[in-house]
Amino acid sequence: RLVLQGPDPFQRQVGRQVLEAYGRYHRAEFEAFFNRGLVLGLLQRGYGELSNRDPAILDYIQAGLRLIMSCPSVLELFELLQVEALRLVCERPAPPLCARLCQLLGDFPQCLPRGRKLSLAFCQQLVRSIAHFQSQGSREAELRLYVSQVTQVSGLLRSVWKAEPDTLLPSLQELFAVISAADTSFEPSVALASLVQHIPLQMITVLIRSLTTDPNVKDASMTQALCRMIDWLSWPLAQHVETWVIALLKGLAAVQKFTILIDVTLLKIELVFNRLWFPLVRPGALAVLSHMLLSFQHSPEAFHLIVPHVVSLVHSFKRDGLPSSTAFLMQFTELIHCMMYHYSGFPELYEPILEAVKDMPKPTEEKIKLILSQSAWTSQSSSLPSCLSRLSGKSETGKTGLINLGNTCYMNSVIQALFMATDFRRHVLSLNLNGCNSLMRKLQHLFAFLAHTQREAYAPRIFFEASRPPWFTPRSQQDCSEYLRFLLDRLHEEERTLKALSLAKNSESIMNEESQTQEAVHKAQVFAEAPCMGSEERTLIEKMFGGKLKTTICCLNCKSMSQKEEAFTDLSLAFCPPTSLEDVGPKCVEHSEVKDDYMVQTNTLTTSPAAETPLSNLEVNGEHDTVMNEGAIKDFSTEPNSENTTNSELSKVQDNRDVSQRLVGKNTLSVTDLLNYFLAPEILSGDNKYYCEKCASLQNAEKTMQIIEEPEYLILTLLRFSYDPKCHIRRKILDNVSLPLVLELPVKRAASPLAVVSGGWSAGVEISDIGENLAKKLKPSGADEVTCPQLVPYMLSSVVVHSGVSSESGHYYSYARNVTGSGPSGLCHQSTTLSLVSPQDKLLTEDSPCTVIENDLDSEMPREWFLFNDSRVTFTSFQSVQKITSRFPKDTAYVLFYKKQNSTCGFNTSSANGLWVNGDPPLQKDLMDAITKDNKLYLQEQELSARTQALQAASASCSFRPNGFDDNDPPGSCGPTGGGGGGGFSTVGRLVF
Repeated sequence: RLVLQGPDPFQRQVGRQVLEAYGRYHRAEFEAFFNRGLVLGLLQRGYGELSNRDPAILDYIQAGLRLIMSCPSVLELFELLQVEALRLVCERPAPPLCARLCQLLGDFPQCLPRGRKLSLAFCQQLVRSIAHFQSQGSREAELRLYVSQVTQVSGLLRSVWKAEPDTLLPSLQELFAVISAADTSFEPSVALASLVQHIPLQMITVLIRSLTTDPNVKDASMTQALCRMIDWLSWPLAQHVETWVIALLKGLAAVQKFTILIDVTLLKIELVFNRLWFPLVRPGALAVLSHMLLSFQHSPEAFHLIVPHVVSLVHSFKRDGLPSSTAFLMQFTELIHCMMYHYSGFPELYEPILEAVKDMPKPTEEKIKLILSQSAWTSQSSSLPSCLSRLSGKSETGKTGLINLGNTCYMNSVIQALFMATDFRRHVLSLNLNGCNSLMRKLQHLFAFLAHTQREAYAPRIFFEASRPPWFTPRSQQDCSEYLRFLLDRLHEEERTLKALSLAKNSESIMNEESQTQEAVHKAQVFAEAPCMGSEERTLIEKMFGGKLKTTICCLNCKSMSQKEEAFTDLSLAFCPPTSLEDVGPKCVEHSEVKDDYMVQTNTLTTSPAAETPLSNLEVNGEHDTVMNEGAIKDFSTEPNSENTTNSELSKVQDNRDVSQRLVGKNTLSVTDLLNYFLAPEILSGDNKYYCEKCASLQNAEKTMQIIEEPEYLILTLLRFSYDPKCHIRRKILDNVSLPLVLELPVKRAASPLAVVSGGWSAGVEISDIGENLAKKLKPSGADEVTCPQLVPYMLSSVVVHSGVSSESGHYYSYARNVTGSGPSGLCHQSTTLSLVSPQDKLLTEDSPCTVIENDLDSEMPREWFLFNDSRVTFTSFQSVQKITSRFPKDTAYVLFYKKQNSTCGFNTSSANGLWVNGDPPLQKDLMDAITKDNKLYLQEQELSARTQALQAASASCSFRPNGFDDNDPPGSCGPTGGGGGGGFSTVGRLVF
């Protein structure tokens, strides 16, 4: 009575001392008193006014057990307590009583329920009891007491799990059943978080896999469970909660249950962010927040939920001044930079954030890209058995492929090369084209999807239909060079027309009342003036790809000169005959035994009138001149649908290759050689004489060409397809051409920067040189200036490769280099050793240091090159680009993109107060919305596919079809590949929650 009902602490202390004296010195009496009946009465009825649920009852029983431990009757009490402990736990004791019971059971493990069945029941009921725990106060002392009581209970569970490992899995099943319950009337306690630290981390993989693949676990249950696990981040002192939460998020991504991930992220992202305010739980919260944000890449929705609170949190970290706060601030700032990089279209939201973190270190673009590529849901590797398909998200490169729509590799390779032209891409994405249905708008849409879609490959159907030349037969192979010229010409003409219409519309709004006739005249004047726009009025295509070429023809009789300037977007380089590489003496070759092999049919689109067709648009054919028109292009540009060719074709092409190889010998042509040959002086004689107006007759003449204005992007087409008049087929010149990484273009600046371009806009300048034109390497013309041209350095950006043995068969793919944008390059100091000599000087010899320097450069720039082959995108190297023809003789470089170095008119990536964090400009809202919508659709498609395959796999016991999963894979792509080893289902089956 004194121990349990003493009126004050002193009397209760006296009672305990008397009880201990009785137990020590009057053991028989005490044993008779402290018997089964007394203990059972205390546990079931209490004592007097004291309830049986009062922790003091358990205190008294524990003190009595200590005193009779050496007595035989204690065994009977142990058996009693084993039953009573289970009963007590089933009654959901409050935290103080439960903690006191666990302390008693911890001191006397003999009182723990015995036998597998009772032991399992005890652990499961104890988990249920913890789920009902609630703190009784809000003051710090009360909260500390509550946490210590919970820790006492979870500690006992850990001891039981350790002593009896068979109880662990059922306990975790009970735990999941509690937190996944949809009962809204009961919210499980966050105290369950205290159990997580006692689950061995080695079990994560098996547990998460069995949990995410269990067909009995419904989406609603999984969502509820995950939300409650995230709530556990609020529990202080809990360890490994973030590890399990992130593991479960990754596990769900691996089996493509994206609906759950989207719902949970949007529901809980703000709660996780708010946990960052509390230092005790900040590490776990930041880890989960980072994973949730970085993996949620299909939409800015989740990130924008926390954006309004970022600045205040940053200021709070700074005010703390604690080392831990500073370290967290650096991690947090890196996370925010990654998200602003990925969703860079919201300057009004990000400007305050950038101001708040301006003094913090900013991660490099390469690091940001790496973090994003590794964190996306679609990059989570699946650990499922091999009968499930591999996740078909973006490749590890982070780049998006283009689906082959049926022999559209010619378009795909060109589009990828244009997309990887960084400055051009950024200009296209920055255009404000809302409400416009132009081809440029469709290109902007395509570029935006290539940059931001979650898909592994995108299907460019709309752009293909809009950009396909009318004479291109659908679903048949075509010439990528011809497609590129047509595309650039269309974009240029479209922009010029829109500008003229806009100018006319603005002028009309200013005009007073004028007659319809005057308005028509004014419009006509606007269109007439459009081609003469100043440099600031140049179209985007002119700014990016436009250059100028000056052709000078000097009559060798009267020495009179005729000059003409032409605009170009690409230079088509004919293959120089081997003799021109070896003979430097002056000579005029009027007939050649190899002329047929090097005769090249040109493809030109021009807006110039036919009467003004420049000389560069003529095909010089040895016997007669033929002016090309659009109709003629069709006959010589089509490539059929497959790479299958007949043996006779192969033998003919090989004979052609043998001729060129015999003539060239060991010398491998380079792009430098072809460019020198293109720019070299040329004698017009024999059947190709020049009509001199001054002499009023045909005369021998010398033609020279000079580049007077270089483009931002230099496009070079290697004219590999020659027409054989004997066999009436187009053959392919399979000669290997070495590609310099750095190319220097000789440019002779025009005397007047405002010189008017005659002949209108020409989409291509092409020279075909056969017969008499093979004698290009002659003495310098007296009409040329003595001054040497300025050498402008260019860096190789993209290479479009044609694979096949003739123009009647083949496949296109492209290599491209990842360039962050225009600006100074680290290669400038090497420009003097990589010089491209002027036309009057001899060609580069075999001892050129280009190759050595290129190898050094490539070794310093790892993983900068990509291979785009329709749907597939992989990492590659510059060495692979250089060696492609030597390794695969049918695969030859066809179209080259070079980017001018040290450019002063590149895209300004620091505009908008530095808010274009990722270099690319922000997208228009409608574009971003379209991409977000498609990304959600893609995730739903992947989830549906994964669930269907999981059901099929379960019902078919991992049976498989020899031909793969999909009998209708898109052209140019492979079916899904499986990974991992077989078996494993028996293990998973035993661990299903």
